[in-house]
Formats: sequence, structure tokens, C-alpha cells
Amino acid sequence: MNRTRINTLLLLCYFLAACTTPHSPAPVVNLSKGKTSYKQKIQIKNNQYKVKKGDTLFAIAFSANKDVRTVAKINKIKPPYTIFPGQIISLDYPKKTNKTSKKQSAKTVNLTDKKQKNNISPKKELDRPKQREYVQKQASEKSSHTKQLSNNKVRWRWPAVGKVTRRFSVKENGYKGIQISNKKGTSVKAAANGVVVYAGSALRGYGNLIILKHTDDYLSAYAHNSKLLVREQQQVKAGQKIAEMGDTDASSVALRFEIRYRGQAVNPGRFLPKN
Repeated sequence: MNRTRINTLLLLCYFLAACTTPHSPAPVVNLSKGKTSYKQKIQIKNNQYKVKKGDTLFAIAFSANKDVRTVAKINKIKPPYTIFPGQIISLDYPKKTNKTSKKQSAKTVNLTDKKQKNNISPKKELDRPKQREYVQKQASEKSSHTKQLSNNKVRWRWPAVGKVTRRFSVKENGYKGIQISNKKGTSVKAAANGVVVYAGSALRGYGNLIILKHTDDYLSAYAHNSKLLVREQQQVKAGQKIAEMGDTDASSVALRFEIRYRGQAVNPGRFLPKN
């Protein structure tokens, strides 16, 4: 048997061995290397989502307007938030059973009967000192929340040069960011130091999208890009070019820029420096 035949037989044996080697399902790591590029869009039904190849927990939480830590806690997923294709992700805690509701109803009835027997009026249940304490507590919590929003440690800067053609709306179905219009290919830059936690096109209505994590509380999003220049898990600096402006999944060339605080969109105008 000549040398060529021996080499051919060795290659054949190697190929057969590789084909018979068992493989376990590959996980989808939240901060995976490279950028995700797949055509299927994230569609959440009945507060649940079935993971597909290329998904990240950050993208799923962003699509559901949830804090990724909340979603992770609901599904008992620990950092770095590894998820698997086919895994069912719940976006809300399961509802309480009927038994629990019946017990609560029974407690309410018993409490009402007891009050009636003791001639206690429900309106007098909270006396004036308690009412005053409750109002003061609510005001304190609101003040603390506002202070936390304004005194954040993130140093923001404008993500692109152009004209602001749409602004943030507080309406339920209003625009949840700002739109900066300019010509195709205009530089899109990181609005603050951070890490890329998503780079892809799976979120409906956002086109080619980049999501940056700045702190545990703050994310920023850059949508409708023509080209993405960073990959997931990449560290970026404020002012670094991360994409080029485009019109993917949009009717005109512009950047849609959002800031999320604990999963909820907030007005970028409150954070960006005044021109």
C-alpha cells in the first residue's frame, strides 16, 4: 500500500471519529464574542420568550422594558447570564394560585366583620399622625428616586452630530428617546464609557442596534445604524465611534438614542449636556 493510500485512510478514520463524537448544546452567553446577526425578531408572548441562537438576556430584557437583573432573578439565572436555545424565559413572576386568593379573601371578610363588631370605621383606620407619616414617606421616596437619577455617576455626551428631529414623550406609546438626523454614514459615538452588551438586529423597530451598559442601573441604545463597528463584550470609551448612522428599520436616516434606567426609558434631555 503506497503512502497516498495510507494518508487517505487516516483522514477517513479521523473524519468518522469526529462524526461520532457526541456534542452538547452550545450555550448562548449574554456577553458573547462577536455580533449577533440573525433574521428572527424577538417576539414576547404571554410574558414568556423562547430563546433562539444569538439571543442575549440583555436584549430580551430591553425588548420587554425590564431590568435585566429582574429578569435574571425571576428565572434564577446568575451572572454572566448564560442562556440556551430553546430555554423559556419568563418576564414576570407567576401569578398567585386561587387557593392563595381564597385565603386572602377570607382574611379580608374576617377583618371587615371584626371592624363592624368593634364599630370601627374603615375611614378612621389611618389616624392623622399615620396619614402624615405615610405622605412624608411617599415624598421622601420620590425625592430619593429623583436624586438618584440626577446624581448618577455616568458622564454623558452627545452620541452624534445632527438635528434633533424627535424628542422624548411621556405618553404611553410616545417616542422613548431622541432622534438625531444627519446624512448616512455619520459617526455614531458612545455617549459614555461602557461595555457592549448587545450588537445585532433582532429587536423589532430598532434595525441595527447597539446597547451599552454603563453601570448596573444605566444602559444606552443606538438604533437604525447602517454599520456596526463594535462587538459584544467589547469595552468602549466615551466618544469612541461605535457605528455609522443609517435607516435600517426606519423611514429616514437618523439615530434613535435611548437611555434606560433599571430597564425603563428616561428622557435623554435630562442627562445630555446643553448645546
